[in-house]
Amino acid sequence: MHFSLPIQDPVLIFTLVLLIILLAPLLLRRLRIPGLIGLIVAGIAVGPNGFNLLQRDASIVLFGTVGLLYIMFLAGLEIDLTDFKKNRNRSIVFGLFTFLIPQVLGTLIVRVVLQFEWPSAILLASMFASHTLLAYPIVSRLGLVRVPVVGVTIGGTMITDTLALLVLAVVAGSARGELGAQFWFQLAVSLPLLAFVVLWVFPRIGAWFFKHGQGDGSAQYIFVLAVVFAAAFLSELAGVEPIIGAFLAGLALNRLIPHTSPLMNRIEFIGNTLFIPFFLIGVGMLVDLRVLFQGTEALVVAATMIILALGGKWLAAWGAARVFGYNRTEQNVIFGLSSAQAAATLAAVLVGFQLGLLNENVLNGTILMILVTCLLSTLVVENAGRQLAIQEAEQAPEIEEAGERILVPIANPATIEQLLDLAVMVKDPKSTEPIYPLVVVKDDAAAQEHIRANQKMLEKAMKHAAATETTLQIASRVDLNAANGIRRAINELMITNVIIGWNGEISTTRRIFGSVLDNLLERTQQMILVSKISHSLNVIGKIIVVIPELAEREVGFIRWVKTVQVLAKQTGAKLHFNGSADTLAQLQAIVSQTKPAVEARYHEFSEWEDFLILSREIKANDLLIVISARRGMLSYNKYLNQIPAKLARHFQSHSFVILYPEQYAVEQGHSTN
Repeated sequence: MHFSLPIQDPVLIFTLVLLIILLAPLLLRRLRIPGLIGLIVAGIAVGPNGFNLLQRDASIVLFGTVGLLYIMFLAGLEIDLTDFKKNRNRSIVFGLFTFLIPQVLGTLIVRVVLQFEWPSAILLASMFASHTLLAYPIVSRLGLVRVPVVGVTIGGTMITDTLALLVLAVVAGSARGELGAQFWFQLAVSLPLLAFVVLWVFPRIGAWFFKHGQGDGSAQYIFVLAVVFAAAFLSELAGVEPIIGAFLAGLALNRLIPHTSPLMNRIEFIGNTLFIPFFLIGVGMLVDLRVLFQGTEALVVAATMIILALGGKWLAAWGAARVFGYNRTEQNVIFGLSSAQAAATLAAVLVGFQLGLLNENVLNGTILMILVTCLLSTLVVENAGRQLAIQEAEQAPEIEEAGERILVPIANPATIEQLLDLAVMVKDPKSTEPIYPLVVVKDDAAAQEHIRANQKMLEKAMKHAAATETTLQIASRVDLNAANGIRRAINELMITNVIIGWNGEISTTRRIFGSVLDNLLERTQQMILVSKISHSLNVIGKIIVVIPELAEREVGFIRWVKTVQVLAKQTGAKLHFNGSADTLAQLQAIVSQTKPAVEARYHEFSEWEDFLILSREIKANDLLIVISARRGMLSYNKYLNQIPAKLARHFQSHSFVILYPEQYAVEQGHSTN
């Protein structure tokens, strides 16, 4: 077999790249250097300007482009839209800071110091104004994506990159002699049209697809990729870089892809293990350290560009911190996230070089600037991010409660996935406890045979949970009847929450649901969620919660509020609380002051005898949660007994949950309030 450098064999190329992705971060992590830097350094070493093991050919460029779009897509997908809305003004202000300061400062200094013509100076300064969220995977790994300061920076990124790329389009159009009325008209029409299609049309297509194709995980992932690349292509048609479209695609699908869903796990896994590392290696391949030895002019240009790029971004971060009252750690996170130059910078320098506006010294200086800013960005975010994570852990007001343990009794194979999805959605993301699927087998001569028959059902549950990276601990009980087996499991496993499926049958007036659930309500005190999920949870528009009077005085009030908050956070749905004025006042105080932060509205409601009036508000994709109560409790009223029958009769096509709060503090070493 003939062997030469650079390597041409595609199998060997892919093998080498995979080894780099595997080993480079591991080796440099031992030296306390972030893994992202390891991939960039490895790209320098194996690239055409290093040992020339690999060429930056079409395959590297293709995978690298996918990786870059993936970074921007994940940034939009994981952003906390609730906090983003609260902080949108801050995002706009920071976006203007981080664009205008480098743009104005860079234009003037480049014009005076490097003596470039005005078009060249403006174009070069736009490279300093833009930035790439190269260190985003670090804040994602540290669990900081939903911290407000990170959301402000991500929102500002969209603004500054859009403005910088508009500057590129205008300067390039001017150099080509195309800067006429048609140019401005096309720009003014295409950008709003892009935003409309991606942010209004795509979510509706996505909601329809997820609702009707929820069982096929691979089809969902392909659909998501298609949306990302379609948005990126539409962005190119609109005259801006595809990274803007990818970010908008993330925002468009944000509410449709819960953070704990199997689909989100697939998206993050494939991106972080393959596409994003390819992009980082490709960036390293662009770096040519030989520019340091090509004369003083190249060094002066490179040094000026590096100082302006970092200085402008630092001033923008400092200004934002002063205006918004951020501390030094938060300021460093902003600076670190916004200081890396790669995507838009490369686009600008290549266009400028091809048009003759920028010379070879600028091209070489850009490569060196990319290396320095990328290395510094990852180091700053790694260090400041760890400090911020510690601060968040210390300052975040969390509801004190006992350790959460969720039991999911399974009887019908058709409802396994819906019940487990709901359990995953309401489970506290910080909880390390597993979810306990339970199968109860009647104690008779065929008990062993029934246990073996249920193994397939349990295997299905395990497979589904594995896709969400959720730990399951299978439980099975042999007992005289299902109710006894569930109660025994509750006591033995110290369960706090029980999620059980709705069987659609209403028994006598004395018994609400039937023997099993009525038995549990009468003889247990844990929180019980009776659920009927008719569509995928990731297409929920809003969650309508109906609360009886005096519910705020029940022992289980805090726990069910936290459960509903977590569900709203995971699905991205808005909360609509309906209850008495006193109950709503208590709710508003808890929801507004504790995490997770959610968007909530409050409506007075007391018409329990005319409960069906709520059907006017409930749409097909909404989730109705009725907070009920066991007999004899403070919040119990006679109308609660009629709710299951009304739901069965008038809400057959809707998703709903009847939630029975716990009725005492579960003693596991802690109090629930």
